[in-house]
Amino acid sequence: MNKQWSMFGLALLLLVIITAILLGFMVSLTNPVSWTLIVVLALVPYIHKRIVANRFVEWRDAYSVGIEAIDNDHKKLLNLINQLQTAAHYQTDPQYEREAFDALVDYTKTHFKREEDLMQTHGYPTYAEHKGEHEAMIAKVNELMQRYQARPHETIEEAVQFLKKWLIGHINGTDQGYSQFLRDKGVR
Repeated sequence: MNKQWSMFGLALLLLVIITAILLGFMVSLTNPVSWTLIVVLALVPYIHKRIVANRFVEWRDAYSVGIEAIDNDHKKLLNLINQLQTAAHYQTDPQYEREAFDALVDYTKTHFKREEDLMQTHGYPTYAEHKGEHEAMIAKVNELMQRYQARPHETIEEAVQFLKKWLIGHINGTDQGYSQFLRDKGVR
């Protein structure tokens, strides 16, 4: 949902609840509906925080490939995705949004190069396929960035969702595949 509409919807909900509370108290100070709505009003910030927190990705030990440099890269990528999610969800300066997107793309390329260099140096047998996954992802991100130039508000959330899903899937899938191979070669 567009961040302006999301914030507008939340403000409208709060206004409706407060109005209903006031109208209920005008009828009677013991009106149970008003007191129930006060509890609901008190819970809205907590519920909103929980909903928003689900949009962010947290590092889990299950994502570890057992190679410190790669795990650190993955942690940084998740952090950069969360920064982009912040830009997508909250009203931020367009420059912050663009810088968050650029930083994520740049670091993704740096990480891919590190992975590919390790695989190539140690003769990982499915290096070409893994590199192909990286290239396909970069092509999709480049397409998203072009669309972002024309329609930033419509594209940013799609980009965040794609990046989260792709990165977690890639870490839990093909990255786990090279993990044991490289560790057997002494890469820590």
